[in-house]
Amino acid sequence: MPDSLSPLFPALTPNRHGMLAVDDIHTIYWEECGNPDGIPVLFLHGGPGAGLSPQHRRFFDPQRYRVILFDQRGAGKSTPLGEWRNNTTQLLIDDIEVLRAQFGIDQWLVFGGSWGSTLALAYGQAHPEACLGFVLRGIFLCTQAEIDWFIEGVRWFYPELYAEFAAPIPPEERGDLLAAYVQRILSSDPAVYWPAARAWSRFEGRRVYLMPQPEDAPNDALDLGVGRLESHYMANLGFFEEDQLIRNMGRIAHLPAVIVQGRYDAICPPLSAYRLQQAWPGAQLEMIPDAGHGALEHGIASALVRATERFVPGRGFA
Repeated sequence: MPDSLSPLFPALTPNRHGMLAVDDIHTIYWEECGNPDGIPVLFLHGGPGAGLSPQHRRFFDPQRYRVILFDQRGAGKSTPLGEWRNNTTQLLIDDIEVLRAQFGIDQWLVFGGSWGSTLALAYGQAHPEACLGFVLRGIFLCTQAEIDWFIEGVRWFYPELYAEFAAPIPPEERGDLLAAYVQRILSSDPAVYWPAARAWSRFEGRRVYLMPQPEDAPNDALDLGVGRLESHYMANLGFFEEDQLIRNMGRIAHLPAVIVQGRYDAICPPLSAYRLQQAWPGAQLEMIPDAGHGALEHGIASALVRATERFVPGRGFA
């Protein structure tokens, strides 16, 4: 069971890991943890572009779960880092199916937070027959309204962060900060894209948690992956039609799900989780009253562990 100081299960190392070439450009990193005969579960990280952390393995009982994790295209240990070419939601879905075939899995539980919740829903709607159910956190439906909130609306809560984010952009371009940042972040000139990617990553990272956290050490891989891929996906509306994920809920509405949402999430506000639950009457929404967006905030982490335990046979859904 989780240790006394954390709601998460103890740290563990992968049973095996490797690299998989998925096209002429991209090679993705994958790892397998836990019980090889356990319940298969797919972990989908956020961002896009944020990549995996060793903490991500700890939401699952390693005695009961077979955990498959991977760095999505352009993220983490996948190569090339920050590559946006040949990087769309449909291609990520295709990669998931390649991994499922590689591991010989018929069906798995799908677990994802933030952008990982977006990809989980898109994958499930494309391949409902492959899904046992869903554990989702910090819901992002990739609508224009959510993207507008991420860039502009958040100034109502973090005016100083917004001012810092807008400051490097000439006044005549500030009417469309997303376009201005995309132009810079996707530049081929390091002198142009590095400052923009770091500013983007900082703009997001400093509002993840409800309570202020110590500043992390600079992380070039995170900054480049998040900056390039988040701006790329947002500029393309996640490669969805507007509100596509809600319109297609009928494809997975028969499957069980737990939705975990921080009440004070300043990146993915609670309205999206509420809308998803309203379109998915069988899903259970747990609103965490003292949390923001971070998966490792105590209330959110506790709820996610409870959710994975519910999919263990005899304990809830299974």
